[in-house]
Amino acid sequence: MDSTPAAAAASLSSRRVLVTGGLGALGRAVGNLLAERGARVVLLDRAPTHSLPGMAGVLGDVDLGDQAATAAALEQACSLLGGLDSLVNVAGGFRWETLEGGSVESWDALYGMNLRSAVVASRAALPYLLAAAPAAIVNVGALAANKAALGMGAYAASKAGVARLTEALAEELKDRGVRVNAVLPSILDTPANRADMPDADFARWVHPQTLATVIAFLLSDDAQAVTGACIPVAGRV
Repeated sequence: MDSTPAAAAASLSSRRVLVTGGLGALGRAVGNLLAERGARVVLLDRAPTHSLPGMAGVLGDVDLGDQAATAAALEQACSLLGGLDSLVNVAGGFRWETLEGGSVESWDALYGMNLRSAVVASRAALPYLLAAAPAAIVNVGALAANKAALGMGAYAASKAGVARLTEALAEELKDRGVRVNAVLPSILDTPANRADMPDADFARWVHPQTLATVIAFLLSDDAQAVTGACIPVAGRV
């Protein structure tokens, strides 16, 4: 089998991909890499719309907690792409706080940002993905879902929900041509994380481009036998 970069690019040349959370550091890295490998990509985000080179479209001001707004955005994305066969659920958020010093509202907020967003986007995308099968969904979970550290309870619980969503949806769709997998990164090397942890060894973290390559693999034909997997991408954390 040809394992050259050109072969990898060819494996995504017919893909039509929607990336939620597409204007964040990871979302942009995923969108750029997939576009470089030949996919047509639409980025969707809650931030205001602005054009980005190489993308088939950018849809902003979309609340992924709102089912009607998300359904309308999916319809628009599919119009831009001519259909949909790949969904990458990057949208999410993070808060560090202890249970004693924090608030119950933080648990609700992180559920909404991390789990509900993936549920709503996946549900809205399903008719298009099933029509285009074989198709694939990749969710972005977190390594913290496997073991929560101090102050990470709400975040880890919401990301554990993403992992369980991945497994259950993979079982639901495995005989209908849609694969569902997740990546579980540790700490991403983003400007925001560097600002929050200035004394850390950034070289131990996972670069967004590196995580994007794992996501690209899971969307590709090379991963056609993989579904229901939650893949740790820990770097050296």
